[in-house]
Amino acid sequence: MPRTRPQPKETFPLGPFTVPRVWVGLWQLSSNAWGSASAAKIRQAMARHIEMGYNAFADHYGSAEILYGQFKESLPSQVEVLGATKWCVFRQTESSRSVVENAVRERMTRMRATTIDLLQFHWQDYSDKGYLTALQILQDLQNEGLITAVGLCNFDAIRTDEICTQLGPGFIVSNQVQFSLIDTRPLHGMADVCERHNVKLLTYGTLCGGFLADQWLNQPEPDLYSGVLTPSQRKYLDMILKAWGNWTLFQSLLAVLRDIGDRHGGLSIANIATRWVLDHSFVGAVIIGARLGVSEHIDDNDRVFGFRLTDEDNRVIEAVQARSNGRRMITLIGDCGAEYR
Repeated sequence: MPRTRPQPKETFPLGPFTVPRVWVGLWQLSSNAWGSASAAKIRQAMARHIEMGYNAFADHYGSAEILYGQFKESLPSQVEVLGATKWCVFRQTESSRSVVENAVRERMTRMRATTIDLLQFHWQDYSDKGYLTALQILQDLQNEGLITAVGLCNFDAIRTDEICTQLGPGFIVSNQVQFSLIDTRPLHGMADVCERHNVKLLTYGTLCGGFLADQWLNQPEPDLYSGVLTPSQRKYLDMILKAWGNWTLFQSLLAVLRDIGDRHGGLSIANIATRWVLDHSFVGAVIIGARLGVSEHIDDNDRVFGFRLTDEDNRVIEAVQARSNGRRMITLIGDCGAEYR
C-alpha cells in the first residue's frame, strides 16, 4: 500500500536561515531544450511549491533571476522565501572592489532585491588565487548588508578547506556540488572538510537528470544521440556509461532501489535515491531541477521525508556500488567540480 500521508518537512540551519532539505532548482529555465512554459505558468508553479513548503529556489541561468524577482515581489511580505543565485567567474577577472560589487549589484537588480539571500561563488581557474581576494570583498559586502549568506559552487575539497581556513569560521555556509548514488565523489575528502568547517552541501544531480526513476527500470539503453534526451540526461547518461559502469549494472541498481521502495511502503526509486543523499550528515539539501509549468513532481518529492534507510537498505545498495567504478571516479574525473575545469 503506497504511503500517501504528508510527512513533516525536514529543515536545517543555513547561516541565519532555516530552510527545507529539498530545494527547487531553476537551471532548466536556461533553455527550451527542457520544455518551456509561459512566465505566468512558471509563477503559478513556484506558488504551488511554496504552498507545499518548498520555499528555497536556486540558480541564476537564463531568466531565472528575473522570474524569481518578479515572483517574490508579488508575494505578501509575511511569506518567507529564499533565493540563491550565483556569481560565476569563468575567465580571468580583476578581483577589485568595483568588479565584485558590480557583480553583486547586478544580481540584486535582476532579483529586485535589496540584499542577496545566498550568493554562491564559482571560480574557474584555481591557479589564479584571485578567488581569495574576491571572497574577502564578498565578506566585506556581507558585513555591509548587500549579502546575507555566502556559499561556494563546484569548489573541490582542497580549495574549500583553504577558503574556510583563511576567511574564518561561519563565513562559507555551503558548497553546491554533484552528489548521487552514481557520483559519490563528495565522500572522498569533501565530507571531512564540511564536517570540520560546518559547511553544508547543496547537491545537484541527485536523480541523474531523471534516470534514477521508475520509468527507466527494465528499459533498454537509450541512444545518447537520439535527440529525445534533455541536456541533463545526455550528461548523466554519459557519466553512467563511461565513468560509473554500464547500463546492465545500472538496471541492477534500479531494481535494488525498487525493492527498497517497496519495503518502505511503495516509495518511488527517486524517493530512495534522494533519501540516500539526505541521510549523509554533511548534506544540507538536495536541489531538484523542476521544469516549472512543464513537469513537476511536488507530491512525490514530499515522500522523501519521514523515513531513513536501514542498515540492510544501505548494504544492498553498497553491494551494487562495489561492482561499479564509483569509488574510482574521483581519480577518473577529478574531485568535485573538476568536470567543469
